[in-house]
Amino acid sequence: MRYLADELGRILDKERKMAFVAGPRQVGKTTLAKFLLKAVGSDGYFNWDIETHRRAIIKNPVDFWSSSAPTRIVLDEIHKYPRWKRFLKGLYDEAAESVQMIVTGSGRLDIYQRGGDSLLGRYGLYRLHPFTVAELLAKNRRSILPPDRCLNLILSDPPPPGAKEALESIETFTGFPEPLFASSVSRLRRWRGARRQLVLKEDLRDLTRIRELGLIETLVAMLPERVGSPLSLNSLREDLGVAFGTVRDWVRALGRLYYIFEIRPYAGNLARALRREAKVYLFDGSDIEGTGARFENLVALHLHKACDAWTDLGFGECALHYVRDKEKREADFLVVKDKKPWLLIETKQSSSSPAPALKYFRERLKAPHAYQLVRDAPPAFLAKRHGVTVVSAARFLARLP
Repeated sequence: MRYLADELGRILDKERKMAFVAGPRQVGKTTLAKFLLKAVGSDGYFNWDIETHRRAIIKNPVDFWSSSAPTRIVLDEIHKYPRWKRFLKGLYDEAAESVQMIVTGSGRLDIYQRGGDSLLGRYGLYRLHPFTVAELLAKNRRSILPPDRCLNLILSDPPPPGAKEALESIETFTGFPEPLFASSVSRLRRWRGARRQLVLKEDLRDLTRIRELGLIETLVAMLPERVGSPLSLNSLREDLGVAFGTVRDWVRALGRLYYIFEIRPYAGNLARALRREAKVYLFDGSDIEGTGARFENLVALHLHKACDAWTDLGFGECALHYVRDKEKREADFLVVKDKKPWLLIETKQSSSSPAPALKYFRERLKAPHAYQLVRDAPPAFLAKRHGVTVVSAARFLARLP
């Protein structure tokens, strides 16, 4: 079962809090939630998108499950209920002693909080991501290693068998369960089209006031070619013929729906560092045409998942950034741990010579770790050069959460 299963069971059993599970459409949230129901013999699954479930919740908001008396319930897509926050607060205050609650959604449960009293202290938030190399290799692995332990294993242990093949499979078919395990290009294309329609036609309609869906589809079609570069909202505004604030709001909405994610530039005390334009990456990078951009997107997904997992499980506050200055020196990624630069990452297709910018920023930021990931290197490849660890991407990614 997925990597969050044990932690979700712990917060339900030990802390008696609601477990919020957020993540992209079709990433496996419902499957994980139903597994946790089955573990306690409960049939208490309720989906706001199912009309009979929706009516039952509205009619009897504090005991809509009374016919089956479950010990654990799942509320799927409940954030689409306009009064969802108030509803959950009342439900928790009334029934938390007798019923454990799992709340799942493809919208940002930490963002869609409108009106009513705060839910602070009543829930734990966890982000479920697509499969990564490590999770695909470690069947039924249900634990997350701390950040420093992950880096130690990269240095000390060769990659597990199949790491290169796992990387190539995720790069081709994405980390979403349906296309990944089907391993079929035609299935991937059908799935990709259906998922895009769900997000753009249903979720945007249900969770935002955006109605220019044709222009949103045009925006989405533009994004793959912009992966890996600072995203110019002014350029998008000109291409789409809309106001700056409009395109900014559209990009934010796609982020809230887990269709894309942004990483912001890190400046710290660097002189002449860029501070404004974010980079954008896709949760499904299968239609990115350039091999370099697709590989960078894959690494971004792995690092984004690692930062969320380490943060959600209490190993430290981790955030993903990039670094670029006005002289156009750039490091693809920077992991900041507890507000301090911790790990610099550069991605390369084949070059094993450390990028000069990586060495430059490590010295300026005093980051303890700097890695250059080489996609086409043999899986066991690892070398230390000028203070930079040059390593095969397969070896590095096989040890992240």
